[in-house]
Amino acid sequence: MTSFVRRVEDYAERVLRPSALRTERDGVDAVRIGELRELGLLRHQALDRDDERRLHEIISGACFNTWLVWAQHAPLTGRLADADRAGRPLPVLARKALAGEILLGAGISDVRGYPRRFVSATRVDGGWILSGTISWVSGWGLSEALTVAGVDPATETVVTALVEVGDRTRRAEPLRLAVLDGSHTERVHLNDVHVPDESVIGRKTLEQTRFDDLAIASDARGHHFGLAGTVLRELDQHPDPLARSVATAWRPRVAAIRKTAYGLADEAAANGGGTYRLEERLATKVASGEALAALTRALVAARAGRGLAGDDTAQLHARSALFILVQGQSTDVRRAQLTHLAGLAASAAPVTHPGSSTGEAASC
Repeated sequence: MTSFVRRVEDYAERVLRPSALRTERDGVDAVRIGELRELGLLRHQALDRDDERRLHEIISGACFNTWLVWAQHAPLTGRLADADRAGRPLPVLARKALAGEILLGAGISDVRGYPRRFVSATRVDGGWILSGTISWVSGWGLSEALTVAGVDPATETVVTALVEVGDRTRRAEPLRLAVLDGSHTERVHLNDVHVPDESVIGRKTLEQTRFDDLAIASDARGHHFGLAGTVLRELDQHPDPLARSVATAWRPRVAAIRKTAYGLADEAAANGGGTYRLEERLATKVASGEALAALTRALVAARAGRGLAGDDTAQLHARSALFILVQGQSTDVRRAQLTHLAGLAASAAPVTHPGSSTGEAASC
């Protein structure tokens, strides 16, 4: 672990974790963004894969709202840094993002909805016109620019560009989220935003974009294990030995899922990504979701009635686990999740009347 990651871990324990419930209620604010900037979390950091994953685990485990806002920004600066190293000229917004001067939001997931729902990209002299509604933008009101992916229906080309937040980017409608409401996640409408060619940071075919997206959507990632680590920790701290026994029973299972998930993701990346060992990766992601569901249920049960109160972390973690269940959910992921859940019902033992000698199933 680098000294930078250790500094982030110290900050997470001192600042993020103690204020997580308040941040869920009041929202990530400009002060929090300033703290991230001061730490260097808004600048691109040349970290190895293990340290990058560890950062996501640390921040998500301490404050999921802060993680969601930061996690829109950090991967995009990595993409810009790659372009910079390749010698591509970068626009002013990109330079500011790389230096950590501005926070980037992300509006790229609607490509998954094409052709039913998407942001359109229309070629014009010297650039593109982006128009449509972005379904999810986290950090709205905090970010000065967005990374937007639009589709040109005429050529099925995906155009990814930096868009400055301004008069032609506005909140389409308020989202009343049951979880992570402190992340300022909104629907944002683009009203024929002109993007000059120099602000375009990528052009790919729709087919290639969907192929690359498999790596994002199909793997269990750092925030899954950051949240799991926090719930295990709180179960361990519970006075009831039965709650602690849940943590003892599940900790090896979570560690094994984490090892498998990271190993499969690395192996897939080394072998071209896409559908490489896809079913195993999907099964591992489903397993991580099931572990989170079990652990958060256990914490709510251990805390009893107070676990449902707004000032208790049990319900916050349970709702965060539900968010993970649907975040970045592709058709393949949803298929794997629902197939697994149907299989659980089919393989479950019948419920019998207590003391029944016939084993006849109870009417439930």
